[in-house]
Amino acid sequence: MTNRRAFLTLLGGGALTSAFTSALANAASALPGNDIHVLAAPGCGCCHAWADLARLRGYDVTVGELVEPDAQKSALGVPLRLASCHTALSGGYVFEGHVPFAALAAVLRDRPAITGLAVPGMPVGSPGMGDDPNARFDVIAFGCDAADGRVFYRAGFEAPFAG
Repeated sequence: MTNRRAFLTLLGGGALTSAFTSALANAASALPGNDIHVLAAPGCGCCHAWADLARLRGYDVTVGELVEPDAQKSALGVPLRLASCHTALSGGYVFEGHVPFAALAAVLRDRPAITGLAVPGMPVGSPGMGDDPNARFDVIAFGCDAADGRVFYRAGFEAPFAG
């Protein structure tokens, strides 16, 4: 029988913590829309930094390479004026550039009638570009109900969701 002292010893020794962490990781990987395929610009470190941050958040990430970026992005419905260095695909949506994971998770959870989200360019402090939670930039929804684009999320603000 495990008493309080034995339990605390286990916890302090990391055995329980390790088992709990493993269980959380397994639960996260079972979530729908948990797979992300990133199409990265050749030789771009920030694309891989964003993918690494996604892995740390429990997403199953694969990385491929953009061969003809403009053509590939256009084929996926990304307006070229919203383009960035990488394009990620998950749950039937397109995520262009350094999209914050709170915005990505909201789309996968709420399933809005949009093609995807974009963070145009490469804003300093965005995920993969320094990952500063105080960095301010807009995340633009595009396609379907969002038409040519509307603000979906305002990174760095107290109430980031636009509406």
